[in-house]
Amino acid sequence: MIIISNLDNLPKDIKNPVVTIGNFDGVHWAHQAIFRKVKERARDLHGTSVVITFEPHPIRVMSPEKIKPLLTLLEQKRELVINQGIDIFLLIEFTQKFAAISARDFVKDILVDKLGIKEIVVGYDYAFGHNREGNIKILKEMGQQFSFNVHQVDPVYTGKTLVSSTSIRKLIMDGKVSEAKQLLGRNYQIRGEVIRGRNRGRPLLGFPTANLKLVDELIPKEGVYIVTVDIGGKIYQGLTNIGFNPTFKDKTLSVETYIFDLSANILRQKIKINFLSRLRDEITFASAKELSQQISRDIKQAREFFQKEKNKAPV
Repeated sequence: MIIISNLDNLPKDIKNPVVTIGNFDGVHWAHQAIFRKVKERARDLHGTSVVITFEPHPIRVMSPEKIKPLLTLLEQKRELVINQGIDIFLLIEFTQKFAAISARDFVKDILVDKLGIKEIVVGYDYAFGHNREGNIKILKEMGQQFSFNVHQVDPVYTGKTLVSSTSIRKLIMDGKVSEAKQLLGRNYQIRGEVIRGRNRGRPLLGFPTANLKLVDELIPKEGVYIVTVDIGGKIYQGLTNIGFNPTFKDKTLSVETYIFDLSANILRQKIKINFLSRLRDEITFASAKELSQQISRDIKQAREFFQKEKNKAPV
């Protein structure tokens, strides 16, 4: 995949571009349905699949007071789009100046003149341009004028639940990471750098933990979760506690992970934590000993969970 972060760096000879545009926060099942349609149409035209997105998120520029925590920051979003098999990932810097471009000028100046699009694929509720004045109707009108086709993808449901960034965000904030997976198409992930903690894990509790320097904006509800941890591409099983460590009366939120069967020092390394299931609420214990005993029970439950998942796997 080609990654382009400046409109002036667009290749001049993109063959039959089939484009989709959006913020794609989460790159969830509904976004993936759009990407599949883009790739399908590009194949039929012997053309090029193109995803256009924006950084920062437009709401952060236009109405920062309304911004919700993002499911995926740029680094992860780019990785997820790459994994979808898209040919070109075009990142446009979203500024006040860019926001002032009218919907029709955006189509004419960027999509037609710069990209030379043949087709565009958008979601059922797509809006674009200054004050979100652009819609499917305008796209189709301009498609007739400039000879490109417009495809609209229907909403995607899992059961009776509409797949959307909003619904996924609420599930994660409620700690319902298993349910969120059904809408995302993968386990919810946070990532960051391992930093020095309060030195309680091994000395006090007998379980060394990796303390994460928070990078992602949306952290699941406080509690204990069964997780997998990606360290340089190698996957480990583990438990993550999110919360304020009430047993020790801490005042700041922490994300601490006990990684099974890991003896290496990973301080300052970047890791990715995938949330599989919520085990329990964070609890205040009478002593460090009681907390240590509970952690032992949590680990036993987590290992049983992983064994069940392994038994489910097809041979």
